[in-house]
Amino acid sequence: MIEIICKETLYTYNAYHITKAFFPEEKIYQRVDEEQEPLVMLEGKGGPCFSIALSLTEGEDKASVKSERDNRKICETENEQESVKRQKKKRQVTKLLYQFLSKETGKSLAWGMLTGVRPTKLAMQKLEENISENEITKFLKEEYFVSDKKAYLAVQIALREKKLLEKLRPEGFSLYVGIPFCPSVCSYCSFSSSPVELWKRRIDDYLDALCKEIRALGKLSQGRQPDTVYIGGGTPTSLSAGQLESLLATIEKAFSLESVLEYTVEAGRPDSITKEKLEVIRRHQATRISVNPQTMQQKTLDLIGRRHTVQDVKDIFHMARELGFDNINMDLIAGLPGENAEDMADTLRQIEEIHPDSLTVHSLAIKRAAKMGQEMKTAHSAKQMRPDGKMQADDQRREDSLCGQIAKMVEDSAASAARMGLLPYYLYRQKNIAGNFENVGYAKVDKAGIYNILIMEEKQTILAAGAGAGTKIVLPEKIRLDNGKETNLIRIENVKNIEEYIGRIDEMIESKSARIAELLQ
Repeated sequence: MIEIICKETLYTYNAYHITKAFFPEEKIYQRVDEEQEPLVMLEGKGGPCFSIALSLTEGEDKASVKSERDNRKICETENEQESVKRQKKKRQVTKLLYQFLSKETGKSLAWGMLTGVRPTKLAMQKLEENISENEITKFLKEEYFVSDKKAYLAVQIALREKKLLEKLRPEGFSLYVGIPFCPSVCSYCSFSSSPVELWKRRIDDYLDALCKEIRALGKLSQGRQPDTVYIGGGTPTSLSAGQLESLLATIEKAFSLESVLEYTVEAGRPDSITKEKLEVIRRHQATRISVNPQTMQQKTLDLIGRRHTVQDVKDIFHMARELGFDNINMDLIAGLPGENAEDMADTLRQIEEIHPDSLTVHSLAIKRAAKMGQEMKTAHSAKQMRPDGKMQADDQRREDSLCGQIAKMVEDSAASAARMGLLPYYLYRQKNIAGNFENVGYAKVDKAGIYNILIMEEKQTILAAGAGAGTKIVLPEKIRLDNGKETNLIRIENVKNIEEYIGRIDEMIESKSARIAELLQ
């Protein structure tokens, strides 16, 4: 067990996630004590044994008032100066904590002290300041302790993202439509989705509410045309062919799609896809679909609740090709239960035979809401523990071996993508991700998913419809919020509960319409 005590909440997030990255299997307790002198105190009890109090020296504490995004500009307001000082203090304390834990454990983290889900954003910011690739790589390594390999990857992806984002129109936006249904809920999944069979009698009601919101968003867009359209979920192809036809027709009537750069329908689960549904999608101008196996090992598909076979994946993929789809993505997950690097190598061999246009490789992340996460929590609590509360040595070796296996899977995936002529074009990380790894999207030069980049880089407004969907308004300039913070990104969330979404759709449309109209003026 490890206890973290912070002087203020400013340090709690980074302190927790850095410590958790070094000690993924330890229980971590955290509290704030405004009366203590050290900024962060850390103590290992029962498991790792250490104790440290972190404070800044007088010189370090007097943080520069120069902007962290551009050291050549002086912040103009007192609020900006204070914000920069606080952020710099937080980074300095995080740096001290990282250095201590790295020395204590004899380990370094691939992504260093970066704790956020978007490590490429730093590289993108530097590119926008016309800083060279070599300087950015050096900056990531020296300031954040990022490894050579990951620093290079971040810079290369940022370069590709920047080039793709240059295609966007100044007045453009993206449209997201959420379908919260799946044939069954996979054991690793924590997205807002429900088994379609349980909602069979309410799906039409949900679609009525969804189409009503889509039409409202169409009016709010004030004649502007979307750059990208993304229909996700859940699994959109959980809908019947007729329901898909109605939904896609509504989108076409509500928005002008003449200049759309990318139109994705996340078909996803092979057991939800039929020729009739693919024909509907093809008729409605969709340019990109996903057929996601997650693995090509039948034993694993059965274990995680996927109700399809490996052969189904291949058959559906070839059917889509025959119907004319020339931009097909496939998703894989590294670290699924029971799989080792040899299993992943076999999966990659089969994927190479199919040769998709893009491949997204996820490192397994266990979130609290996922069924698998609950099962693993129960299994972990049942492990034999020493009297001092620490895991048995063989349990620790198994954890270390798992991370080693996932590392090999990730490396093999990158090599496989390269053999298929697919380049890394976007990257993100998740909380509770196994082994400090990341999720990477690979694609042919002209097949990269623009919407995926927009979600990570937050460079364009995304209007979103559906239960749990989040609209993001990107403003040209920062505004001050009621809490005093300044931002140029406003989020407007729909309720996640499907019944509530159906019942409160008019209320949400009215509330969202007033806010969006105000922000888009």
